[in-house]
Amino acid sequence: MSKRETITSLDTLVRVRSTEVERMQTALAKKEATRARYQASVERLTALAEDSGPSGQPAGARALSPALAINCGNYKQAVFALADTHRTDLQLHEADMAVAQKHLAQAWTRRELLGKVLEQHEVAYARAQERTQRKREDEIATQSWLAKNV
Repeated sequence: MSKRETITSLDTLVRVRSTEVERMQTALAKKEATRARYQASVERLTALAEDSGPSGQPAGARALSPALAINCGNYKQAVFALADTHRTDLQLHEADMAVAQKHLAQAWTRRELLGKVLEQHEVAYARAQERTQRKREDEIATQSWLAKNV
């Protein structure tokens, strides 16, 4: 494979890696939005449960009938259970985000390393081209000098 083909291949690979990094960044941004929704949902459910029923009423408020108190207690238990389920889902989602962030960092590192390798090959190729051009110019200058002095 020639130097130029190597550079073209590396450039293509760097672009593919860049696309991969961008895709992973987009996915991570979506996961962050989902995490924020989970967090807001947990906060709303907790506030809803705490503000409902007798425990959420100010002191001196009227007591509830036993049937209503049982209903209120069941409601609070259901809302707290739902909030706990959301907390568990949030923790799992955050763990998934941590893994995604790790993969993003690895993909970014791979892309940067390939970028540096590409840059090195481009510099070496440019030097070789420059060296070849100088050699041609030197040969032309030598032939011209010899032609004048013969």
